[in-house]
This record gives sequence, C-alpha cells and structure tokens, in this order.
Amino acid sequence: MKEFDDLVQVMIRLRSPGGCPWDREQTHESIRKYLIEEAYEVTDAIDRGDPAELCLELGDLLLQVVFHARISADGGGFGVEDVCNAITRKLERRHPHVFGDVAAETPEQVARNWEAIKAAERGPGASLVDGVPRALPALQRAERISEKASRSGFDWEDAQAVAAKLDEERAELAEALEAQSPQEIFEEIGDLLFTAANLARKLDLDPELALRAATDRFEGRFRHVEAAAAGAGEKLEDLSAAELQRRWDQAKAALRPSAAAGD
Repeated sequence: MKEFDDLVQVMIRLRSPGGCPWDREQTHESIRKYLIEEAYEVTDAIDRGDPAELCLELGDLLLQVVFHARISADGGGFGVEDVCNAITRKLERRHPHVFGDVAAETPEQVARNWEAIKAAERGPGASLVDGVPRALPALQRAERISEKASRSGFDWEDAQAVAAKLDEERAELAEALEAQSPQEIFEEIGDLLFTAANLARKLDLDPELALRAATDRFEGRFRHVEAAAAGAGEKLEDLSAAELQRRWDQAKAALRPSAAAGD
C-alpha cells in the first residue's frame, strides 16, 4: 500500500545520515515510553467516541511500530516486512476455522481454539498464564492472569463466591490494621484488589474501566467541592470534616446523572 510505504520511507529518511539527529540516536529503550503513551491516547480517543482523533492517534501508534522496526533494521535485525509477515502468519495459524478446515461456529469455540493453538506454540511445560506481560496495568494483569487460570477450572464458582472472598479479604485487612503490621497491610491490600479484579471478571466487567470511571467520578466531585469552596472564599483545608462531607454530598447530588443513578 502506497500510504504505508510512504510512512516507511519517511522513517528511513529520518534515520539516515542527513536526516533527523534526534531520530537517529533513538533506541528501543529510549522510545519505549512513547509506545505506551500512544496506546493510551488511542484508548482515550475510543473512550471519547472521537473518530477523527482516533484516526490521528492510530497513526501515531503505527509510527511507533515502524520506528521500532527501523531501529532493528538499522542494526541488521528484523525490518517492517518481517513484522508484517510475522503477524500475517500468526493470524492465519490461529484462525484455522477461516484459513483451514477446523470448525468453529461461536466466539467461545474460536477462543478455545485460539488458546489451544497458543499452548501448542509455547510447547510442552509451558504455563497457562504465560504470555501476560508484567508491564500491564496491575488490575488488567490480575484479570488476565486469573482469566487464563480459570480455563483449567481454577476459579470461583460464581460472582457470589468471589464477593464472599472479598469480605474475607476485608476482614484480614482489618486484622492487619489492628496489628499495625506494614507488610501484612501491604499484602492484604494487594489481595483485596486482586479479588476485586476477579469479581469484576466474573461479572463480565472490565476492572480497569470500572476503576477509571470511579476515579473520574471522584475527580468531578472533588472539583465541584473545590470550586464551591473557592466561590465562597474558603479553603478546603480550613473546613471541618463534617462540612467537607456535607459539601461532598452536595457534589454527588449535583453531578448525579439521574435520581436512579448509583454512587
């Protein structure tokens, strides 16, 4: 495709002698953070339902792929052609119901086939939880690890069972707080968050999105309280706990989408 070839040629020019000094000195490690940042900006454009912005952000993300491939090619390693060939072959291999003679009529059957093919690719002795990047956001990694483990039957029976486990973890955290044990508190908070991620998974909810939405609600309410205090010539730090709670309740009521909406 000409447009893709044009992008590749621009990157070659930027990395070549006489190109851009900044681009020429970059390494996989030095631009790693931009790859992650661009992926989040794509996600943000999706969340905002902005097609024009999504188009631009996908271009920025694609640039990172081409950039990494060029860095490798300049060092005598793989190039962008190898990247394209690798993912094409992988898609064909993991979709035998499309490119082969395997039957898969439902998304669930496709998912089972996909995992079986991945397991065969990893070879004997591989773990079911292999392939989950440690660099994922913690809640997302917790969901993915537990999801993979659940395919072996290692899972709670239903959401109610996870909710009961959540109560158990809260009780253990309370005991750790009572004992004033920093290490136990650290571990129990981790267990509580891990269990909460699993509860979201059992309810077919994305824990990362749920936490993001909760954080957005908190931010909106806090800004409302902050603005109200500033409008009255007050500082939040000068208000009593009871007054802060009253202002918080007002913010919740003011920002609630409807009377039936939950908190």
